[in-house]
Amino acid sequence: MESRETDPIIAELRSIREAYAARFDYDVEAMFRDIRARQEASGRKYVRLPARRATDDRSPETSTRRGANR
Repeated sequence: MESRETDPIIAELRSIREAYAARFDYDVEAMFRDIRARQEASGRKYVRLPARRATDDRSPETSTRRGANR
């Protein structure tokens, strides 16, 4: 497998992402509005789940992150 830097598919995706961001002068809110407008124009039904409250559960017994118990 090729490295991430030379993989042509990854390079193409990065190029597309860069071009899209440049169209909106790297304004995340403008990109978000564009994505929402595209969703509405598509006519597809999108599911919006309610926001979940973040929890502060960082005890070593319940953590699954790598190296969390170190």
